[in-house]
Amino acid sequence: MKRLRDLPSTIPVFPLSGALLLPRGRLPLHVFEPRYLAMIEDAIKTDDRLIGMVQPHKTPSGDDVLHSIGCVGRITSFTETDDGRYMVSLTGVSRFRIKSEEDGFTPYRRATVSWDDFAADMGKPETDAALDRAGLIALLERYFAAEELDTDWDAMQSAEDELLINSLSMLCPLSPEDKQALLEAPSLASRRETLVTLLEFAMHVGKTDEVRQ
Repeated sequence: MKRLRDLPSTIPVFPLSGALLLPRGRLPLHVFEPRYLAMIEDAIKTDDRLIGMVQPHKTPSGDDVLHSIGCVGRITSFTETDDGRYMVSLTGVSRFRIKSEEDGFTPYRRATVSWDDFAADMGKPETDAALDRAGLIALLERYFAAEELDTDWDAMQSAEDELLINSLSMLCPLSPEDKQALLEAPSLASRRETLVTLLEFAMHVGKTDEVRQ
């Protein structure tokens, strides 16, 4: 098993708004831009096959910058289509903090990163002792109905705490900033609390909009 100190200090980064990868989670990617095709091709030639997912955002002045915290994933499957695109699956390894971006000759962005704040990401899956599963699922039923979404409710009932909370964080159609808040939550319990708050707020805003219409 890879340890924190074994992770590289420089990684390729894939800025993708609204895409959330969490440790031990799985994120499918459809890659077609030439610079990111090059990134995938370079990554699969390495032993680690690591790519850092990070969300871009705009500063008040309108500049495009990267959030300081992202999550690195390992390419665990990839398929090349007939027209040269890649269908990739990333499995989350650990979050990271960007220290600086590297100037170089690659067409894609690379960053020097620190792993120091996220040692727990490479440990055992987290549990959430305060999780009210019945209450969470009741909230999800209302939210999914409002968003016209469907899911496997039996699987949700039996899923381990981390799988349940992280999968919902990754899959629910929340804003990029909401996704970033879920990524930066320091523990599984705090991520669940954040998720519940965001879902309740989303439903409240939806009801307000309906009344205004």
